[in-house]
Amino acid sequence: MCGRYTLATIQEQLAEEFDLIEVESLRPRYNIAPTQSVPVVRVLGDNSTRRLEELRWGLVPHWAKDPSVGSRMINARSEEAATKPSFRVPLRRQRCLVPSTGFFEWKVGGDADSRRTKKQPYYFRRRDERVFAFAGMWDRWVGADGKPIETYTILTTSPNELIRSFHDRMPVIVARDQYGLWLDPTVQDVDRLRPLFDPFPAGDMVAYPVSTHVNAPAHDDAECIRTIR
Repeated sequence: MCGRYTLATIQEQLAEEFDLIEVESLRPRYNIAPTQSVPVVRVLGDNSTRRLEELRWGLVPHWAKDPSVGSRMINARSEEAATKPSFRVPLRRQRCLVPSTGFFEWKVGGDADSRRTKKQPYYFRRRDERVFAFAGMWDRWVGADGKPIETYTILTTSPNELIRSFHDRMPVIVARDQYGLWLDPTVQDVDRLRPLFDPFPAGDMVAYPVSTHVNAPAHDDAECIRTIR
């Protein structure tokens, strides 16, 4: 799964990676957590222009009675999304790219001194340290007051060799040359999208342990990704 991630890059790199015409200055994010508002890239309507817009993490289906369900829908299994009521329409018509510079997983291990189980956080990023994109889907929910809430979820797939010892899922990472296909709202044949769900190559990623400072969502600074020995 993907429950925390980072977006610590400069606007010029974002613009270049995603072919964006305009990118406002963004503050570095070192500990993005569910229910927070985060930039995603999407294409709306017949306009092919890519936009960077803030949506809330945790998908709220347009038909939901209560937006609180979003906290339970931060991820969607890519193998099942086409048939799940919450995800089947967004998968076909409302896809987005979720820019990231890395994500976290926790590895369970024994604590010999306390005889308790502890979780050690690890940070995963591209080996070349480039910004990349998770495969995302979005939806728009409107409350009784008429105010809309736009939300997104991140698709997951089976883990690659690097992540397998940490978790049985990993986020779907879209290759740069497939951004156009993923964002194209006219592509509604899920079979054309399935090859994008293959795990990202383990050889192109690195992982290292970081401080438990990242465990608290309130901590959003570079200490979250500092390697420890």
